[in-house]
Amino acid sequence: MFSFLGTVIVQSLHIKFPGSIIGLILLFAGLYFKLIPISLIKDGAGFLLSVLTLFFVPATVGVMNYPELLSFQGLLLILSVIISTIITIIISGRVGQYLETKQAVKEEE
Repeated sequence: MFSFLGTVIVQSLHIKFPGSIIGLILLFAGLYFKLIPISLIKDGAGFLLSVLTLFFVPATVGVMNYPELLSFQGLLLILSVIISTIITIIISGRVGQYLETKQAVKEEE
């Protein structure tokens, strides 16, 4: 629903930005300002997180069709992807811990 709404906004305002990203921003705003209860998306989000690694398999297998990516430049590319993934996981984990702690403090008050 939010992806569709984001796409409509992008097309009507002629913004050069993906509609799905606008939809994610709208979803975030709705959750942040408590316009949307978390219970509405909790089950779906939990399922998607449980199968998240499966979404990376086609991209990884697709790389095998391009042997030039396995050359020295390809190794540099793979190394940069691995490092950026590790950094993203660390930052996401820290932000998640911070938000969870903040939510726990709010619930105690």
